[in-house]
Amino acid sequence: MDLTTTYLGLNLRSPIVPSAAAPLSEDIDNIKRMEDAGAGAVVLHSLFEEQLLKEKFELHHHLEYGTNSFAEALNYFPEPDEFHVGPEIYLDHIRQAKAAVDIPIIASLNGFSSGGWVEYAQLMQQAGADAIELNIYYVPTDLDLTGAEVEQNYIDTLTEVKAEVTIPVTVKLSPFFSNLANMAKRLDEAGADGLALFNRFLQPDINPEELEAEVGSVLSSPQDMRLPMRWIAILYGRINADLAATSGIQRGRDAIKLLMAGAKVTHVCSALLRHGIPYIQVMENEIKHWMEEHEYDSIQLMIGSMSQSYCADKSAYERAQYMKAITSYYPENSLV
Repeated sequence: MDLTTTYLGLNLRSPIVPSAAAPLSEDIDNIKRMEDAGAGAVVLHSLFEEQLLKEKFELHHHLEYGTNSFAEALNYFPEPDEFHVGPEIYLDHIRQAKAAVDIPIIASLNGFSSGGWVEYAQLMQQAGADAIELNIYYVPTDLDLTGAEVEQNYIDTLTEVKAEVTIPVTVKLSPFFSNLANMAKRLDEAGADGLALFNRFLQPDINPEELEAEVGSVLSSPQDMRLPMRWIAILYGRINADLAATSGIQRGRDAIKLLMAGAKVTHVCSALLRHGIPYIQVMENEIKHWMEEHEYDSIQLMIGSMSQSYCADKSAYERAQYMKAITSYYPENSLV
């Protein structure tokens, strides 16, 4: 049973890849356990733009101390204890991970704006990262910022990162574009080696007793995988960048669906936080069992087999399912 796949030019023993959102990757022993359980690669937790800018800000502050008064700016960036690791610790973590395991290690650089912070991509490469996931997590709230400007920032950030490294770069992006297909094409043309669909924006909740905004639900559910499944199926075969599925993948059967849509790999996070690292082996066994039952010898035979390109009804991933749902659903107690 051949579970191997390729992603970003890397040969992976399995399409199951623990993702950047999981704090589990902060521990080297956990990364070893992921390899032992069958992970094809590991995407490390993110190094944030805010961390890098704050480090530069502090350096500038000490170099220029006393020349200006800017006390109100000292709290502009998050406090250090809001982050798990600093930049140098992160780079050392890459080195330790590479020394500890044989599977590919994908570093994660999390930010949005263009600027000097992207230089850390080169340091990640020098530390031994096999690839970089540019995790663009951005919620535009400026009333004067146009959609075109938001999109150009994505392109500019990718272009700057690509200029710093020779290893593959994949972009983890939001689904919130007026034309996601066009945005995927532009990122592909700008040099993205892969696209990870999608960043699941965590929605805040309101505590009415404490009068505070607080963190809402963190872990994904199986329903969350429908959106990436749809767009992976639409994009497969139309762009050169490899496609990775993320959000809502809880079982081996879920991974199979995303692979059939056209994903090269499936990122898992919530499933491991719920069930532990050994759950990777459970998912792999579920994939193997399904492949045996349905006479699939290789993962390669299923990748893209249910994409829009190979679907007899091309509208199945567009308006058709919406119209079917609207016209066929009746309330349980309906007398119709």
